[in-house]
Amino acid sequence: MSSARAFPAVLPSLESLAVLVSGGIDSAILVGEALHELPRVHPLYVRTGLVWEEVELSYLRRYLDALKSPRLAPLHVLHLPVADVYGAHWSTTGEAVPDETTPDEAVFLPGRNVLLLSKALLWCHLNRVPAVALATLAGNPFPDATPGFCRAFADVVNEAVTGTVQVLQPYRQLHKVEVLQRGRGLPLGWSFSCIQPRQGLHCGRCNKCAERRRGFVEAGLSDPTEYREGP
Repeated sequence: MSSARAFPAVLPSLESLAVLVSGGIDSAILVGEALHELPRVHPLYVRTGLVWEEVELSYLRRYLDALKSPRLAPLHVLHLPVADVYGAHWSTTGEAVPDETTPDEAVFLPGRNVLLLSKALLWCHLNRVPAVALATLAGNPFPDATPGFCRAFADVVNEAVTGTVQVLQPYRQLHKVEVLQRGRGLPLGWSFSCIQPRQGLHCGRCNKCAERRRGFVEAGLSDPTEYREGP
């Protein structure tokens, strides 16, 4: 793991932190780094009813078990179904899932961070956790991943509950290769990135599997992932 700190600006005052975890590489590494730096880390997972969540959660639980740290709080799963909003979207039906030939924009989930942060910020406020972190990377093209959005959304929720919870994006200036290199030594074989899992495995053909493969290659790391199909 990298010796560079992920939370230098807030470390002196931050006694605990919630991390929004999806099971993917970036948030998995963020949890690992937070455990290295902070006294208490609360992993939060928001279930919204997407097709890959059952498999993703099983991987995430094994990843967190593998970290084995007294600083790690139990995984807290929040629920916020979106089928009534998303309708027949590929993420809820599993049909026409973006494959390895599609651009990043193809996997856009409308208002994803609106959904995740609304519950996470309220949970933090009610449980006296001063901040929640997302593993947003540099180059993220989506409008609800910008620092401006995160600040504004936190302000709205804090105003609603007279709160002071911060939203942190410690990887906002980093690309996936840099984040992967920070994760050396972590059990990344239990991270999960697929949006069309097959028999409990990464499918090997979707947009996110392709991104995962590229990340390990470009970082010069061995890919521990078992894919159902080759590229």
